[in-house]
Amino acid sequence: MQILIKTLISVAVILVATAIGKKIPSASGLIGVMPLTGALILVWMYLENKGDPAVMQEFTKGALWGILPSILFFLVAFICFKKQLPLTFVLAVSFGVWTGAALVHQWILR
Repeated sequence: MQILIKTLISVAVILVATAIGKKIPSASGLIGVMPLTGALILVWMYLENKGDPAVMQEFTKGALWGILPSILFFLVAFICFKKQLPLTFVLAVSFGVWTGAALVHQWILR
């Protein structure tokens, strides 16, 4: 049941963001990166780990420093779209940069 609730909430957020994006793409972008996803995960982590402070601290530390790879993802995507590159290329390059930054993220936080 918990997986179904998580899935429905996640799908609802995506559907709302894409619906808003039809009229206001910049607002859709804001919704896409807002802390709503992080807050939802924070709640699930808290409930599943009985509020264990060590787990919550590690999660928030990872999320805080995880912002940097996400910024790089969107920066690369922005530059690629500015150059009018195709979506598949934009996604491949952006995810490649994000993956590299995420590996560095995990290496630093260990």
